Amino acid sequence: MYNTYILKQVSLLILVLFSMFSCSKSENLSVNPGQKKRPEAEQFGFKFNDFNVLHDTIQSGDTFGSIIENQNLGDKQVYDIIEKVKDSFNVRSIRIGKPFTLLRSKDRHKKLQVLVYQPDRGSYYVVDFRDSITAYKKIRPVRIKQRTIAGVLDGSLSDALNKQGVDAALANKLTKVYAWSIDFFKLKKGDKFGVTFTERYIDDTIYDGVDSLKAAFFDYKGKLIYAFPFAQNQNSGKLDYYDDQGKALKNFFLKSPLKFVNITSRFSKNRFHPVQQIWKAHKGTDYAAPSGTPIMTTASGIVEQTGYTAGNGNFVKVKHDRTYSTQYLHMSKILVRRGQRVTQGSIIGKVGSTGLATGPHVCYRFWKNGVQVDALRLKLPNSQPMDKKNLPRFMAQIQPLKRELDSVANL
Repeated sequence: MYNTYILKQVSLLILVLFSMFSCSKSENLSVNPGQKKRPEAEQFGFKFNDFNVLHDTIQSGDTFGSIIENQNLGDKQVYDIIEKVKDSFNVRSIRIGKPFTLLRSKDRHKKLQVLVYQPDRGSYYVVDFRDSITAYKKIRPVRIKQRTIAGVLDGSLSDALNKQGVDAALANKLTKVYAWSIDFFKLKKGDKFGVTFTERYIDDTIYDGVDSLKAAFFDYKGKLIYAFPFAQNQNSGKLDYYDDQGKALKNFFLKSPLKFVNITSRFSKNRFHPVQQIWKAHKGTDYAAPSGTPIMTTASGIVEQTGYTAGNGNFVKVKHDRTYSTQYLHMSKILVRRGQRVTQGSIIGKVGSTGLATGPHVCYRFWKNGVQVDALRLKLPNSQPMDKKNLPRFMAQIQPLKRELDSVANL
């Protein structure tokens, strides 16, 4: 009998403990303070969890009317809707490939509540069908972020930037800035570069490309060539690029290839040739000077051709960039070789009268995009030389940028 009593007591204790454990487990299942609530998706100012959401893009043949008439509009008519929103949203402006979003009711009717159309990444239109129909445009906030990168060439500049997730537009920008200082065809594997630039981010998350170039350097032929944008006239805001000493990277074209200018014949579509005794085009400007007078290249570049022809005599042709080339004819002596890099003002030959010439002179020819043009009438690219009074402001402005670049130059 005693054993039976003990057995009952033990069974009762087990039952109590099991009951306590089950209760505790039940409470833990129903209340979990550490459990995170699933975040609600929100975009365009709407909580997507409150709607049945449909994302799509404009297809060929789509119109604003055809898109919304396939939705449950209730008693609203497409024509009336277009009339009500036309002052805020031109429904004819929608374009193929652009995204739109439909927010519909979550019940079985899926009644259209809101349409959002995105003409670009930086803005969107909202047409609200709830209550009275309204339409409005929203501009997304854009944040500018700055970063500095360094790299080593193992191919093209575009490839090197692409490996670091940088928009290809930056490579094009750098090529233009350095067009007068660096021959990008001569850059080789292992050459270093560094760039400080800004990028645009829409809503802090959507990458929208490169905004501006703040500073750069290239390790070119053993020398660091810097580039810093600077506005000498702060009111105009016009930027030119200068190196770390304040020297302009984009050179002026010299007015002529000689120090002393004596124009004897200008560019003409029809000129009487003094040697051939016929009327023909003269696609250059003649500068007379004594034999042996030094001839200068009017801008930096690469010697593209040298040689002799019966008409041109001894000549040199210099390619300055993808757009501009110049040629110098009738030399008595050529002082450069093909493929040689020359800087603005470099002596490339001496005045002579070789070829079809009646006396010593240099015929100066100018090409733009492969077409010979009148250099005297052409508005040529140039940078404003640094005014001495602006140099202190320039040096103060570039100091933190140069420090940042120098910190990555030795990485």
